[in-house]
Amino acid sequence: MTDQTPVPNPHKGGQWIRQAVDFGALAAFMISYFVTRDMILATWVLVGASALALVVGYAVERRFAPLPLITGLFALVFGLLTIFTHDDLFVKLKLTVQNGLLAAVLLGSIPLKKYPFKALLGSAIRVNDAAWRTLTLRYGLYFLTVAILNEVFRSPQAVTALWHALGRDTPNPNDVWTGFRGVLWIAASVFGLSQVPLIMRNMIKDEEPGPISPDPGL
Repeated sequence: MTDQTPVPNPHKGGQWIRQAVDFGALAAFMISYFVTRDMILATWVLVGASALALVVGYAVERRFAPLPLITGLFALVFGLLTIFTHDDLFVKLKLTVQNGLLAAVLLGSIPLKKYPFKALLGSAIRVNDAAWRTLTLRYGLYFLTVAILNEVFRSPQAVTALWHALGRDTPNPNDVWTGFRGVLWIAASVFGLSQVPLIMRNMIKDEEPGPISPDPGL
């Protein structure tokens, strides 16, 4: 036992602020869509909120954290493609491309005994290499699952087939996909919290785990 006073993590408050902004961005996107039923207008909201999230993240931490920067840039690029082409396919593809690439990088790095996830989250949590290997595998599989599920829920044909199999009337595919995004945010939060026991067991001394979200931005 030590009499040393723990030093607060200077980024901990910033992470919670950024996550609050990210949740606000998702909430604004969903509210905008369900009020207007206009995916292009909702994408305008998404682009503005994603830019705001990057600005707030930088203002709080005085740097661009790698994972929020990646997801924020994906949101901006695919959101702007949607706006310029008036085709909501791009904003829906964002999740598939982003999570598919992350899954490929993380899972592909394991046989090489390289852990790029450590570079993405190493400033938020500090754990031993065995834990990084486990986290890399778990998050790689998580990102892969999200990419596959997004392909199902963004496809009107798949949604129609699924609803018919359940004996229900065909829904609006955009309603289903937007609802899926809301459920996914909850699932991402639960998944991140479920990793805390692993982090606590393998944490480097005098470190506290920060909040983790596999998908910090829409």
